[in-house]
Amino acid sequence: MKVISSSGQESIATVFLAEMPNSRIIEFLESVQPPYPREKKWVLIVSTLYGCPVKCPICDAGGGYQGKLTEDEIFTQIDFLIKRRYPDFHIPAEKFKIQFARMGEPSFNMAVLDILEKLPFRYNAPGLMPCISSVAPSVSDRFFDRLLDIKEKHYRGRFQLQFSIHSTDEKERDFLIPVKKWSFEKIAEYGRRYFKNGDRKITLNFAPSQSSVIDVDVLKQHFDPELFFIKITPINPTYRAEKSGLSSYIDPAQKDYKYALIESLRTAGYEVLLSIGETAENQIGSNCGQYITQHLKEIKYKNSIDDSYTSPLREYMETC
Repeated sequence: MKVISSSGQESIATVFLAEMPNSRIIEFLESVQPPYPREKKWVLIVSTLYGCPVKCPICDAGGGYQGKLTEDEIFTQIDFLIKRRYPDFHIPAEKFKIQFARMGEPSFNMAVLDILEKLPFRYNAPGLMPCISSVAPSVSDRFFDRLLDIKEKHYRGRFQLQFSIHSTDEKERDFLIPVKKWSFEKIAEYGRRYFKNGDRKITLNFAPSQSSVIDVDVLKQHFDPELFFIKITPINPTYRAEKSGLSSYIDPAQKDYKYALIESLRTAGYEVLLSIGETAENQIGSNCGQYITQHLKEIKYKNSIDDSYTSPLREYMETC
C-alpha cells in the first residue's frame, strides 16, 4: 500500500488516500472529538470494499464496485494509522474505536469478521471498541450469525452495532438504501438474539431529509427501547445528496435546537443521540458519506459544493 496524499487537521481528523498494489485507490482516516484529547477518544475509520454496490443516494463512496479488500489490506490501513501515533501498538485511549465504514458495506466482506477475531490480540488496547455500521443486506445472515459469536467471545459490553434505517416508510427506505435488505421484523429479531445484559444497545441510525418519513409508532411496534438506541445525524454535504435533491432535516449549525422528531422519540421512551460532528470535517471530507476521491473526479468537471471538500490535499509518500 502506497499512501499518496492526505487532507485534514491533526486536532480534528485526517483522511489518507492510498494506492493499492492493484492500482486502486482507497481512503481511511483517524479522528478525535474536540474538546476530548486523543487519550480520551480516538477513532479510526477504514475501507472494506473497492467501491460499494449499494450506491446510497447520500453517499459519495457508493458505486464503482471492484471487489473486496483482503484481511491484510484492511489490517494495513489500521496498522498505518496506529504506527503514526503508537509504534509499539500500545494504544492508551480510554475509548479506541475502529469503524469499518469509510467505503463499503462491511457485511459484504467476511474478512471483517476475521479481523474482529484478531484485533484483541494484535494491539494492546484496553479501550478497544470495534464498530459495525450496516444497512442489513438480505444476503448478510451468515455474517451477522458469526458476528454474534465473536461479540460474545471477545467484546461483551465493548462492541457497537448500528443499522442504518433512515425511514420507516418502505418505499422511501428502498430509495435511500437501494439494495435488498432485512425487514424491520428481522432486524428486531436479530436485536433480541444479539443483546445481553451489559451490552451496548443496538443503534438505529437516521439521516433524515426535510421530507423523510419517520413514524414513531412504527418504530415502537418493532424496536424495544430497552434494546435499541436512536441516533440522528445530518445529511452531510455530498455530491450524491445534492444530485438526489436531498436536503438535511438537521442543521449542523443548530446543535441545541429542539427538533420535534427527537422530542417525540424521547417521549416514546427511546434514548436519542443527536450526532453532529465538527463542521470542519465537511471541509476536510472526513464526515460520513463523504469521499475525497469522488470530489477529485467532480472538480474535473468544475463541480463543487459550498463548504465541503475545501481542505487542501497534501502529498504524502509512504509505502507500507
